Amino acid sequence: MNKLFLSLSLFITTLAYSQPAQYTVANAHSHNDYEQPVPLLTAYNEAFGSIEADIFWHNGELLVAHSKDELALHRTLENMYLKPLQSFIEKNKGHIYADGARRLQFMIDIKTDSVTTLNKLVELLQKYPVLTTCSTLQIAISGNRPDVSAYASYPAFIWFDGELQKEYPAEAFSRVVMLSADLKRYTMWNGKGIIPSSQWYILHKLVNQAHALNKPVRFWGAPDNKAAWRQLMKLGVDYINTDSIKALSGFLGNLKQ
Repeated sequence: MNKLFLSLSLFITTLAYSQPAQYTVANAHSHNDYEQPVPLLTAYNEAFGSIEADIFWHNGELLVAHSKDELALHRTLENMYLKPLQSFIEKNKGHIYADGARRLQFMIDIKTDSVTTLNKLVELLQKYPVLTTCSTLQIAISGNRPDVSAYASYPAFIWFDGELQKEYPAEAFSRVVMLSADLKRYTMWNGKGIIPSSQWYILHKLVNQAHALNKPVRFWGAPDNKAAWRQLMKLGVDYINTDSIKALSGFLGNLKQ
């Protein structure tokens, strides 16, 4: 069988990846990090476990932007993220953080053609062996991705953000670092109170399925407040999306677990 999503009963009996025993900033994901007043450094200084940047292949360069309107800002991936990340690793003697046990997932969301842009990204990353060989930095590709049949053909330092309800052949799935989905696909809950029980059941089932496959889970499009963070934690979601870096960091730091 080359399809990996099995029955719920099998997921329950073979559960291998449970929710984090303790939530910390390692479970925090800086969504559209480049739109922060101080990109990269704000999340990095809080020791976030995941940081996201969107990229466009434009006029022979990889530019960081949310939409084409922002390309005029000419924020290159190299200057905005790659060079600073390299300096962190060099300063920390081969680790992304001074605490060598801490890891960082650098998610790169491709907004232009998947194959062309990813090929150009690979070419650029190969100029930064300090990044591609760092054991505590993981590069995950999201957004426009090539066909799953091509996943295994990319260098070992390239991983992929998977789609939560998608079925993957085994070879491609081995290159998927986590499973993600838009929360609004399953619930229009507004972040007040609790998620309705029928929608909660569906979400909980999906998280358990992903964990049974030994993959962490991330939802985007979720409300970004304390009530939402608590609900995501109860669901066992592994990465909590936020645009409010300081607020989420403080919330996680004050948890009594």
